[in-house]
Amino acid sequence: MEVSHIKYRYPGRCPVCGHEMLVSKLACTHCQTKLEGEFDTCKFCRLPNDQVEFIEVFIKCRGNIKDVEKELGISYPTVRNRLEGVIQALGYRVEKVDLQEDRESRQKILLSLEKGEITPQDAVRQLKKTGK
Repeated sequence: MEVSHIKYRYPGRCPVCGHEMLVSKLACTHCQTKLEGEFDTCKFCRLPNDQVEFIEVFIKCRGNIKDVEKELGISYPTVRNRLEGVIQALGYRVEKVDLQEDRESRQKILLSLEKGEITPQDAVRQLKKTGK
């Protein structure tokens, strides 16, 4: 009788208390060698399924937020919020971007262009800087 080897996704958080889970046993799929101890896991394995799925779409779209919007059917601010959530979950600091401030900056650039204070090339260069 052969035992079926069903593979489940690593549960990064304890379903009871929510704390991080520890991998304590590894087994070879070929020779059945087993190792016991305390092993580190990858950061991505600890993420919830919805964040892993978002990362997959983000990578598939090569980081193009417009494409991620289309693929997931969500707005630009929602894409940014989800991306920031993943960044934080991976343990990195997120600098908050003030969307209102960014919008006002873009409007000033377009107004300067309209008034003839800057060239179209200058406007494009400045708009690219505000988008970063």
